[in-house]
Amino acid sequence: MAHAPVWLGPLGTRHAREVAIVSPIFAGRTSELAALTEAFAQVREGTPRAVLVGGEAGGGKTRLITEFVDKIGGEAQVLTGGCVEMMGTADLPYAPFTAILRHLVRRLGVDDVVALVPGGSGRDLARLLPEFGAAPDDRDTGTTQGRLFEQFLGLFENLAGKEPLALVVEDAHWADRSTRDLMAFLARNLRDAAVLVVVTYRSDDLHRTHPLRPLLAELDRLPWVTRLDLGRLTRSEVADQLTGILGQPPESSLVEQAYARADGIPLFVEAMVDAEGRVVEDLPESLRDLLLGSVHRLPDETQRVLLAASTSSSGVSHGLLGAVTGLDDAGLAAAVRPAVTANVLVADADGYSYRHALIGEAVHEEFLPGEHTQTHRRFAEALEANPALARRGAAELALHWHCARDTPRALSAAWAAAGEFRRAFAYAERLAMLERVLELWDQVPDAAERIGAELIDVLEAAAGAAIAGGEPARGLGVVGIALAQVDAEQDPERAARLLALRAALRKRDGQPGSVDDYRAAERLLPEPTAARARMLAYLGAELILQGRNIEGRPIVEEAIDLARRVGDEYRETDALLSLAIALNHQGEIDAALASFEEGRRRAERLGSGRLLPRALLNLSDFLLGLGQAERAAEVAREGITQARRFGRTRAEGVYAVVNLAEPQLQLGRWDEAAETLEQLDDGADLPAGLANMVTRLRAEIAVRKGADEIADRLLAVLRDDIAREEILPQDALSCAELIIRGRLARDDVAGALADTEAALWGRRIPDGPRYVWPLLAVGMRACAADPDGAPRLRERLVELAAGLPVQTPVQRAYRRLYAAEADRDAASFDAVAAAWRELGDPYLEADALFRAAEALVRTDRDAAAERLGRAAALAHRLGAAPLHGQIEDLARRARIPLAGARTESPLGLTPRELDVLRLVAAGRSNRQIADELFISAKTASVHVSNILSKLGVTGRGEAAATAHRLHLFD
Repeated sequence: MAHAPVWLGPLGTRHAREVAIVSPIFAGRTSELAALTEAFAQVREGTPRAVLVGGEAGGGKTRLITEFVDKIGGEAQVLTGGCVEMMGTADLPYAPFTAILRHLVRRLGVDDVVALVPGGSGRDLARLLPEFGAAPDDRDTGTTQGRLFEQFLGLFENLAGKEPLALVVEDAHWADRSTRDLMAFLARNLRDAAVLVVVTYRSDDLHRTHPLRPLLAELDRLPWVTRLDLGRLTRSEVADQLTGILGQPPESSLVEQAYARADGIPLFVEAMVDAEGRVVEDLPESLRDLLLGSVHRLPDETQRVLLAASTSSSGVSHGLLGAVTGLDDAGLAAAVRPAVTANVLVADADGYSYRHALIGEAVHEEFLPGEHTQTHRRFAEALEANPALARRGAAELALHWHCARDTPRALSAAWAAAGEFRRAFAYAERLAMLERVLELWDQVPDAAERIGAELIDVLEAAAGAAIAGGEPARGLGVVGIALAQVDAEQDPERAARLLALRAALRKRDGQPGSVDDYRAAERLLPEPTAARARMLAYLGAELILQGRNIEGRPIVEEAIDLARRVGDEYRETDALLSLAIALNHQGEIDAALASFEEGRRRAERLGSGRLLPRALLNLSDFLLGLGQAERAAEVAREGITQARRFGRTRAEGVYAVVNLAEPQLQLGRWDEAAETLEQLDDGADLPAGLANMVTRLRAEIAVRKGADEIADRLLAVLRDDIAREEILPQDALSCAELIIRGRLARDDVAGALADTEAALWGRRIPDGPRYVWPLLAVGMRACAADPDGAPRLRERLVELAAGLPVQTPVQRAYRRLYAAEADRDAASFDAVAAAWRELGDPYLEADALFRAAEALVRTDRDAAAERLGRAAALAHRLGAAPLHGQIEDLARRARIPLAGARTESPLGLTPRELDVLRLVAAGRSNRQIADELFISAKTASVHVSNILSKLGVTGRGEAAATAHRLHLFD
């Protein structure tokens, strides 16, 4: 956007020749502007994009964004927010997104903004902006940073549903941890909305350890992200810029001078041209002094106000600046006007900020030490007298008392800011503030009285912030100090809480010892209290998670009984769900189902954002283990829905996605399973155990389909996972079983036998049989492939199978498979095929039919042919290329025809495309199809395009008419 030209003579009179402070000509950056415009064109077509714009200080990033916004202004909603440099204190969380919210409220009003938030509630947005009311202080641990992120995601998606949206985040080199996390979350998840995200940053500020560098590297790998690096202007581009500033083409000597001294940096070119249209005489040696030239030419009172304004890099409200300078409204306006006219300051709705941060930084360096301290004190005193003047809440007060070197007040303000950050889910920034409190503690004799908390309270709070903020190493250091200070005899409940915190931090850091800590915490609380019930629930759940059900079950039963006695229904429900898992693993199926259902009902009654999704997750996994894949998928879908409702999509919601993909895989809906997993991107930011599950499912699909390159890559990841000490036993067995099958698919029998031995002797076997039977079956297949190769391994398999119970139909099918692999008998494989058919697993049914045919081919060709035909039809429908190839190879060698094996879907459509066509015929939009099928809108759009092509029609209406005419869905 071209700024209005200003003409200044030596005494402030208009000069005869017009000289613009900022060039109306947008010099250079043509290709960069075109790249932004192209990205926006793709957004208008429904493809979200992100552009990262880097350049050195003064290099024209803001001007580029301004020109771009002007260009698309009539075609998009534009929301802009800037990150803030908090000089000398902790970062300010969510600064750009708070600014964006404030802009939306001014433009739309609170009620209309709330209506755009998922669930129609702005309670969590109140954590950032008081206009949304009082922030909730939820007891339920379902309240997390992830829920706030979900609300921003839904808000932006709903805005983009009305008109394309451009989100601009400036000065990301100053971004705090929470802002960086939110930017990463949005970049990965705004995949189905017409949104363009633009992020600017100073590339010359990014030293090797700068926290923005990992985020930029991560985002740069995403296919929808473009990175632009602004270089310096060329000599001809500097000439263009000067032409705009002067209003006429400059002399060549002026261009040479400006280019040589400014070195192609646009901001410095502007600063070098004086009001006479000449390069400033007696150019200062430093660029800092050059930037100050325009400031020093302003009136003294204006310079004094500018000096005060420089203490707040995020801008300062009119009222606060007046309070600090002692000027009334008229006096402040008179003092500020010359700075605005000279384009040093810019005015917004309620205050002022520097046009360019470099100018503000240069002015700030003009402070003498005493002036700097006193100015910050005046800011702090003004904010304490009238907190409404603050733009940035308690963090702003903490900054000023810290810079004023008033240690007692700095400590109090840091404690208050830490509380504000907790309510905003800004865990990393809360931890930084709490660490500041700890640093100042010994310097303030009455610290405890000032903040109303003891040192041990601060240490415990810091440890909690560390685990919530994903900083386990820092948290372990803090909790270690706290444990050394607490007297377990005098305060056993606090000591137990700290031990539980250390257990959680150890788990998060991949360290052993969590069970020991939980056990020690439980022992400190022998009395029947709510605190003991909580520790028992923690300990029992951890033991059960590690497959130690025999130890864990009585502990969670005690937790349930105690929680019921003390009236803690939340903890009772939590422990009841853990008990259900233990009952399931120990074969008490009816009791497990009753516990799951009771836990679900209680969670619904409590309205718990954590417990209800957890109950649905556990129930869907339980049903899958019973072989009830359709019901398991149904419950998993409900889990996804409830996770969305509570803003837990990136917590329990990601587990629910996996729980939906697993039954889809079993039911032979492999493309659906792959589409379901696409919601999890590349697995970034997933917990290690969940990332392992996602990799296993993708590897399983690749192995079954014969995508060898993908399978090899994913199986290599699983081998690395097995090597980790902290991997859960059940996960290790599941990985090993798939890896062994992958070996056998490549005829690597020796490798399969070695991997089986490592799985059986290298790790502890879980108490329950669910994950052991599949390993025994594939291990016996490996042994059968080399009967003389591993007698000791075969003995071990037989020994384990003899003592292993069978608790569910799925386990019964695997035991039959194990026996069939040992006997190599056709009747045994027929029984296996029948079992898998009853359980609805067409792939394992086809594999068993093929194995039965192998056993029959020399003795009963007709029976072998019948089984091969059924197996081939199933394998073809599934797209199981390797299995189908084995079937065809056996049929060819045995000279058995496979007539009728290749059955086609109606109109050549895949089962998934038929699902989509059914919804198209019902009038659903792509977004509605995506929601109903639990896929992305982009994937739904691809399916619709494929359907139109296969049907030979041009639009959705014709496709629907074809479906109705052919009675496809009657």
